[in-house]
Amino acid sequence: MKLTQEQIDIIQSSGNIRINAVAGSGKTTTVIEYAKARPRDKTILYLAFNKSVKLEAARKFAEQGLSNVRVETAHSLAYSHVVYRSGLKVRSQGYQTAELVDLLRIKSAGESLSEYVIANHVNKFVSYFCNSSKRNLEELNYADVVIDRKAREFVKINYKAILKKTQQFLQLMSEGKIEITHDFYLKKFQLSEPRLKFDYILFDEGQDASPAMLDVFLKQSATKVIVGDTHQQIYGWRFAVNSLEKVDFRNYYLSSSFRFGNDIALLSSEVLKWKKHLDAFKHVTVRGLGKMGPIKSKAVLARTNLALLMKAIEYVREKKDMKSLYFEGNFSSYTYADEGASLYDVLNLHLGKSHLIRDMLIARMTSIEELSEYSDKTEDKQLSMMIDIVKKYGEEIPEILKEIKRKHVENEQRSRADVIFSTVHRCKGMEYDSVELVDDFTNEVTLLINPIPKDEEFRRELQMEEVNLLYVAVTRARMHLRIPESLLPVGFPESNCIEVLPSKKSEEETKKLESKAQKYTQSIIAKPQQTTKTYSVPEIRKRFAEAYQPWTTELDDELTSLFCTGSSLKEMAEKLGRSQGSIRARIMHLELFELYGF
Repeated sequence: MKLTQEQIDIIQSSGNIRINAVAGSGKTTTVIEYAKARPRDKTILYLAFNKSVKLEAARKFAEQGLSNVRVETAHSLAYSHVVYRSGLKVRSQGYQTAELVDLLRIKSAGESLSEYVIANHVNKFVSYFCNSSKRNLEELNYADVVIDRKAREFVKINYKAILKKTQQFLQLMSEGKIEITHDFYLKKFQLSEPRLKFDYILFDEGQDASPAMLDVFLKQSATKVIVGDTHQQIYGWRFAVNSLEKVDFRNYYLSSSFRFGNDIALLSSEVLKWKKHLDAFKHVTVRGLGKMGPIKSKAVLARTNLALLMKAIEYVREKKDMKSLYFEGNFSSYTYADEGASLYDVLNLHLGKSHLIRDMLIARMTSIEELSEYSDKTEDKQLSMMIDIVKKYGEEIPEILKEIKRKHVENEQRSRADVIFSTVHRCKGMEYDSVELVDDFTNEVTLLINPIPKDEEFRRELQMEEVNLLYVAVTRARMHLRIPESLLPVGFPESNCIEVLPSKKSEEETKKLESKAQKYTQSIIAKPQQTTKTYSVPEIRKRFAEAYQPWTTELDDELTSLFCTGSSLKEMAEKLGRSQGSIRARIMHLELFELYGF
């Protein structure tokens, strides 16, 4: 194949470099050509993101006769250095919350379920420490990475107990008294300060590297190459960092995508511009060099398991001509939470059939309301999703899942499925001819009306990651994209390969907004207001452009004062130079109804 000038520059480079590669830009091809251009007597380590990428990369390097290249993942490398030599036993699935309560003898802190909430945070604290570059637990403040208000309050009140039990958990693994986790042996690998005997180290998917592995990488004497896409970082919730931004290497770029054409390239660039609402943002130009052709593969992509499952149910019920489907990464895994709780366990709790519940934690719950309270205090979003779907479909769930499984094809038949379903995290690195997006991603309106204070860095980084998720989803499409209206950037031109779908989400959000506005009107406005017209998301953006200027602490204080003194919605809008819709949204965001009794 003919290489671009950007690829040639990388292959001919010397010294430590970083490569920022947009989606579909041929970074694997570039890295292979880079390795081929090095002397065959030089040893090369290629660090892949996960096992599937490792196997594929190993195959490609072998096809090129590059026997001097060793392919590993961070964990497989750490395993060979730590576990083989220590005799420690690895626990493949990690520890569940209920197990830790018994193992660490965690006692109630006085609140209902507090021992389980503490155990849940201990598990997360261990993960936070093991993925960090810090040498001691005390160098971290776990509360800094707890976002939800209820969960953060709990952590601050019970921080000493959480810290003590986290120390105890780590000590038990270190002494070999219990099985160790994958995160733990990666941490031991980093703390051992290994010296890897390679002439070159190629670190792929650097935007999602853990600080622990980045620390190992940077301390090596080899020539170092780190490659990835700054805007494809989507694992911050696992405490990954954007390593491309953390290294001071010479910059190289791969800005042309061979996957898709210019329309999808332009859309991906426009989505990335939303980051200007969160932080300083340098514009990224993505060029599309992809060609059109017959549509052979179709996929539905969502941000969350629940939204994807909901969409699959919709497809099964409404598209009777759909004979087969496939879920990336095994359908059954979409009905389980990370800690092992099953959708069926939550359903049986809801139906009062406690004798059928297998999960130890859920079995100890007295009601689904108690489980919901637990999920709030632990930021367990997967569990919250399960609770929502159980409340929506109830006893219909077994029959619905049975129908989906009946249409689900085996792995070897994946290419023949009428539709492939996947979350963005599961399809990273993949591509499909036609993609439909589910309406559960963040949108520009959400970013504009819910600004994040500059001192909340971790929360802001996670919000940046929400934009990345949409970018990754958009760039999975090769030739055709179906996108909800609410996710489309303002003023985006019509395109033959991009189909805009009516956004149910924006309609539902408008109804909720109007409901709260009506309640507000009845509480503090003497004269009833006329019913506000419902606008589409693009109309709202255009009509009320001034509403999207950032809110400051001073403006919030002034709004609160006006609210509490009984000013009308119109008066507040005029006083603050905002639209009434913006005022309503900010009132909701600040929870003024809840705080001041309206």
